[in-house]
Amino acid sequence: MTAPEIQSPGVRPAAVRRPDWRGQAPVVAVVALGGAVGACARYAASLWWPTRTGGFPWTTFWVNVVGCAVIGVFMVLITEVWAAHRLVRPFFGTGVLGGFTTFSTYAVDGRQLLAAGHTRTAMAYLAATPLAALAAVWLAAWAARRVLNRRRQR
Repeated sequence: MTAPEIQSPGVRPAAVRRPDWRGQAPVVAVVALGGAVGACARYAASLWWPTRTGGFPWTTFWVNVVGCAVIGVFMVLITEVWAAHRLVRPFFGTGVLGGFTTFSTYAVDGRQLLAAGHTRTAMAYLAATPLAALAAVWLAAWAARRVLNRRRQR
């Protein structure tokens, strides 16, 4: 709840500014489209490499690690190399990679492992995934910068 605005006598209140949905509609559309593409790719990975019940969820682990590595390279490219169109980052970064990586499934997998009594596997998975994902984004960004610097020096 916000505090009521106090108006001075003789002063007109400012016009209420409504959001410009026409300006945001393309962003929302490309995020949705990219999210669908990313989610389909993640689903394909789960069909291609199913996880056995009670086992370490390797598919989700590698999807998250690979997605984080790709975002590291992508962010270097669009912030340091290429002046991307304004819809590229929402489409690919937020949409495709947001739909591809799945930290909600990571949490569900960890919960299911714990509920099934696979405590050591759950703890290893819950610790390894964010560490590997952070390492992947950092290493990928570092490697991308290194490759770009070598190309610039030639």
